[in-house]
Amino acid sequence: MATKKTTPPDTVSKIKALRKQEISVEALTEGIFNNDKALLAKAITLLESTKVEHYEKANAVIEKCLSVPNNSIRLGITGVPGVGKSSFIETLGTTLTSMGKKVAVLAVDPTSSLSKGSILGDKTRMQTLSKDSNAFIRPSPSGNSLGGVAQKTRESIMLCEAAGYDVILVETVGVGQSEIAVHSMVDFFLLLKLSGAGDELQGIKRGIMEMADAIAINKADGSNLERAKLAETEFSRALHLYPPKKNGWVPKVMRCSATENTGIKEIWELVKQFVTQNKENGHFEQNRKTQNKNWFLQTVDEHLKQFFHQKESFKKEQAKMLSAIEKNEISPFYAAKLLLDKITKEL
Repeated sequence: MATKKTTPPDTVSKIKALRKQEISVEALTEGIFNNDKALLAKAITLLESTKVEHYEKANAVIEKCLSVPNNSIRLGITGVPGVGKSSFIETLGTTLTSMGKKVAVLAVDPTSSLSKGSILGDKTRMQTLSKDSNAFIRPSPSGNSLGGVAQKTRESIMLCEAAGYDVILVETVGVGQSEIAVHSMVDFFLLLKLSGAGDELQGIKRGIMEMADAIAINKADGSNLERAKLAETEFSRALHLYPPKKNGWVPKVMRCSATENTGIKEIWELVKQFVTQNKENGHFEQNRKTQNKNWFLQTVDEHLKQFFHQKESFKKEQAKMLSAIEKNEISPFYAAKLLLDKITKEL
């Protein structure tokens, strides 16, 4: 009878030690530049860490990565749950790698407000792409971040670009009208829609649809093909209700099937057409500059929030205000003003 092999205790200890081993900024950046997927993943983990001691190290990695020129295309993909985002991304990703392109997928999974946990199952859903040597898939929890993306998605994009990835695909959580943050960090914003699922009316609403650079009716196959054609017509009419984009681009509606691999190449050709047009009219570079400015302002807001919440005087005063609000002695709005007035006087 064959005996079951077990890993020696000393080997297990070595593996655990390696996982805990602190890697220098130089080693991380060199690994990123050499497209070491393990070190790239470790660097993104460092970015996502909430530990104070990791903050400076993560910033140092980002600064070094900023010096690397890139010619990437950042593509944001959103849509309601069940629209087939993961399947679409896998088919698109494998299509791009077959063209010789390097593709990075930054997928964001929703975080439970109760357990604070995330499934992070995108790698499992994209089995073919995850095995591709020219692809890198990184699932991240959304955490407390709103807008369908993780808090450090912008920084992760920069690290992937430094690693030499040509196309960065950002998949959002997919919970509806709040999927707007991704729009502020990508070059092209693709909205996936379904037909025959009560989704047409949602698509005509303002908000996320007017930000889309293209709309793709997914699962346009089999018995659903005719409904997909009808949805394509309805969404095309709806797009005329929105004001023209500043960059002069006219959003288009297309049909595709991730399972049958139809319409995927056409969507990529549309993305390339968009990038070419926007580079020629100067909007592409201007959009990236504007995004960097907004990133700076949002980061300042985050740091101010962290600064106040870490102050003991803020915590004590906040507890008093919460108690007063609970007893209905003061309105939440006035309590917030009093709290900020008192704390800012201490600065």
